[in-house]
Amino acid sequence: MPDTCFAGTARAVQRRRRQVVLSESSATVVTATLPAVQAHGEAITGRFYQRMFEAHPELLDIFNRGNQATGAQKAALAAAVVAYAEHLTGGSDAPWGPILDRIAHKHASLGITPGQYTIVGRHLLAAVGEVLGDAVTPEVTAAWDEVYWLLACELVAREARLYAGAGLGEGESVWRDWRVTGRVTEAVDVVSFTLVPADGGPAPTFVPGQYASVAVDLDGGRGQQIRQYSLSGRPGAEHWRITVKRVRGVAGTPDGMVSTFLHEHVAEGDVLRLSPPFGEVSAVAGEGPLLLVSAGIGLTPAMAALEHLAATEPDRPVVLVHADRAGAAHAFRGELPRLHAALPNLRTALWYEDVTDAELAGLTAEVAGGRVDPALIPLSPDAHVHLCGPLPFMNTVRGGLLRRGVPTERIAYEVFGPGMLRDDRA
Repeated sequence: MPDTCFAGTARAVQRRRRQVVLSESSATVVTATLPAVQAHGEAITGRFYQRMFEAHPELLDIFNRGNQATGAQKAALAAAVVAYAEHLTGGSDAPWGPILDRIAHKHASLGITPGQYTIVGRHLLAAVGEVLGDAVTPEVTAAWDEVYWLLACELVAREARLYAGAGLGEGESVWRDWRVTGRVTEAVDVVSFTLVPADGGPAPTFVPGQYASVAVDLDGGRGQQIRQYSLSGRPGAEHWRITVKRVRGVAGTPDGMVSTFLHEHVAEGDVLRLSPPFGEVSAVAGEGPLLLVSAGIGLTPAMAALEHLAATEPDRPVVLVHADRAGAAHAFRGELPRLHAALPNLRTALWYEDVTDAELAGLTAEVAGGRVDPALIPLSPDAHVHLCGPLPFMNTVRGGLLRRGVPTERIAYEVFGPGMLRDDRA
């Protein structure tokens, strides 16, 4: 199976255009064994990561060690494999195209190569056998191998198209050196970095809502780690801007490795390695009214959207809804007056858990206390919506907007990390 999707970019792209169908014999076996795989999913993926990293420790430079430590990554992988198997066997009618696009964009931003799918497949199938034991017959192995390679080939095809669209030749690295030209403290524990290509070339443009991966070499021999950060400046500018919230550990969880490194060690004049812009979600999609809803550092794609609209569609009706702990935690708050002047049809509604901040005067914004109430969000019936923030926040807002009649296809959202939004209206 892998030879059919690794035989070159053209063949991989052609495969993407064909309907993906699991063979009848494999579908029967997968349907029968799916409950056992689902019940032991996290044990399987936990064993998979263990054995893969033992055999290929260099892959630790790609995977998020924080998510590995909390178990979030193995849980997400188990859920994804099971859900894809359900999709192939007809057990779920959820559309998989958008999910595959999201995964492919994340993979492309990490520089994932087709050959790495062979490594993952080998260790994932071996882990299934080790966890389930004698229940894994040759027929079971063959059926789940087919599931894996159907998924892998779909992703390889999408990723090949993304690399080509970014101007990268086959096998060319995604990483490029960028020089830090400025560092600005935006709020408590939030810093923006402006960057330009170190080779003097132009900064690629991007779509508001897209992100770039940042690769850093950690102190103390801890190796490379990679994180994605939304591009928070104006597309088409001579520089990029990323905005980084320092992740501080809570209840025994560790501090964020990369955010801590960027806050403590990166200054103007330093060089960072960044990927091209990726991300399937546009924060300015559609025409007519636009609703941007964010919480915390999830404001960054909304800022790129506002900067873009100020330069290209200043009369577009826009509502910005933002939630934060307090005014002092609200990044870019000082830029709101300028954006209101540039966007005459911009309306801003803020929810602060702490509204005692004396700096609220002059914001030209509606300010409420507590957490965002989706029923009170200003909403045009034909608005396109973009969400970004913690998963519980987005689940709550999305559910509320669906109940208010906003069609699913008009609600775009960005998820960083291994989680996914629920597909319900709860």
